Formats: sequence, structure tokens, C-alpha cells
Amino acid sequence: MSQSIHQATRRGVMAAGLGLAAAAATPFAQSAQASTKQPSSKGKDTMSSSTITTKDGTQIFYKDWGSRDAQPLVFHHGWPLSSDDWDAQMMFFLEKGYRVIAHDRRGHGRSSQTETGNEMDTYAADVAELAEHLDLKNAVHIGHSTGGGEVAHYVARAGRGRVAKAVLIGAVPPIMVKSDKNPGGLPIEVFDGFRAALLANRAQFFLDIPTGPFYGFNRPDAKVSQGVIQNWWRQGMMGGAKAHYDCIKAFSETDFTEDLQKIAVPTLVMHGEDDQIVPIADSALLSIKLLKHGTLKTYKGFPHGMATTHADVINADLLEFIKA
Repeated sequence: MSQSIHQATRRGVMAAGLGLAAAAATPFAQSAQASTKQPSSKGKDTMSSSTITTKDGTQIFYKDWGSRDAQPLVFHHGWPLSSDDWDAQMMFFLEKGYRVIAHDRRGHGRSSQTETGNEMDTYAADVAELAEHLDLKNAVHIGHSTGGGEVAHYVARAGRGRVAKAVLIGAVPPIMVKSDKNPGGLPIEVFDGFRAALLANRAQFFLDIPTGPFYGFNRPDAKVSQGVIQNWWRQGMMGGAKAHYDCIKAFSETDFTEDLQKIAVPTLVMHGEDDQIVPIADSALLSIKLLKHGTLKTYKGFPHGMATTHADVINADLLEFIKA
């Protein structure tokens, strides 16, 4: 295949992906108008997707698969992705007999592209409304990256009586940005660079991240997957630019120290030792010291997106913790 044909084909694939994302968003936006406060699923053993309307009028999309009598596992995605990022885990645990639930954070995926509320207090409040809507009990909340911060914020503030365990995977707590109190953090200029790149060319920025550090595809021995890269881009471009811009501040500057100290349930902290997005030294290694009932598990050579690149390993360790 000549270089020009190859380039044209790649442009076609990317254009098609954007078209599919836009087409997918339309029916969900329409169904959101008719959403109610009752779960859409019927019976105990159904697979469904639906929306809830939060107190401020935001439409939150969610998936809810499996028996209503099974223990619920709730998955919280990272920035700027969606619940689709948990496909490997949702399918695995569904087959193991669990009820699996994942939502698109406000401003992300198929949820409302919100102008306001793109910060951790509101993210956690949205989760609390979803948990109440589905009447979740004895749930295990599993969060990756920004989703890990969301889990910590929710479990510490609103999860009492509904949460059995928590898992933080490549998660942002205690706090990412460098300060006098957090000298090992990343300089604010790093996150300013994220914001500048998003404003300059969000579509290209959302290709550069998964092509490079997110999955460790910039490492010499990496096995690169174009499908994984394009799926990351697809998820990111479904969300809203304003919400994604605001969320950079939410995941980098929110201090989760008190949240971690308040969490009373068993909590598993999982982190790749080659995480280039959320360096382990200023995240997992500090978080584990703040948790009352924490267990730390690290993975040599694993990247930030290890739940995708090493799903078999991560899923097995998650299952062991959940069953313990």
C-alpha cells in the first residue's frame, strides 16, 4: 500500500469514527429527554443502558448488566473517557456472576456536555444519585485515574451503608499538582500544557496521549494497538471540550487526603510502576499510608492504562480482592 493510500485510509477511519460517535450520541440524547427516576431494566437478569436526571438537570448515562440479586461492581472511568473504557472488566465480571455498572461522568461520553459542575464534589454527588436510583448495596467501587479520585470522594462522603470495598487503579489521589505540601507532585505547568493542547487541537491531543504515554506505547518494546488508540480517541471526542478542560483542574488540584483518611472499607490500591501519567511515587505510595484498611499491589513495567493492556492480570487480581 502506498503512503498516500495509507494516509487516506487512516483519515477515512478517523472520520468514520467521529461520525459513529456523533450518530451514537443522537439517540442517547433523545432518550434522555424521556428518562424517568425508575430503572429501565425489567426482571432480575437483564442487561440495560439508560439515563438518570440529576438534581441540577444533568443527564447521566449508565450501563447496568447482570442479575439484580448479584453483588454490584461499579466502575468509574478516567479522563476524558467513558464507561466503554471498562469493556474488558465488565464482560469478565458479568461472566463471573456479578452485577456490573458503569456510568459516563457528566461532560463525558453520552452524558450531558455540562458547562458547570465539572469538579469532584459534583462528580461524587452524581454517583450518590446513581447509587440511590439503583438502590445499590454491598457494592465494590472501582476507579481508574480520575475515576479513582471520584471513588475516594464518593466513598468517604456519601457511600456509608452502600459500599463494601473500594479499588483505586492508577488513581490520582492524594493530589497530583506540586506544592509546598506536595513537593513530589507535577508542576502546574504540566497541567497548563494539557489545557493549552486541548484548546489548540483537542482531536490531535487525544491521539497523542494514547499513542504515547497512556498505554506505554512510546516504550521501545511496546506492542502497539491501533485499535486501542482509536478507541481512546473515539471515547474522548464524544465528550465536551468545556467539561474536559475543567476536569483537568479537578483531577490535578483536588486534595483527596482527608477522603483517604475517612475511608473505612477495605481498599485495594493498584498501580503500574511505569505509569507515565500518574507517577506512582506521588500517588499510590502516598495513598496507601493514608488508608485505614489499604492493600497496595504494584506492577513492574505496567503503564497507566494497564486495565486495558494487561486486562488478564488486573481482572484476576480484582477478582481475588473482591472475593476475599
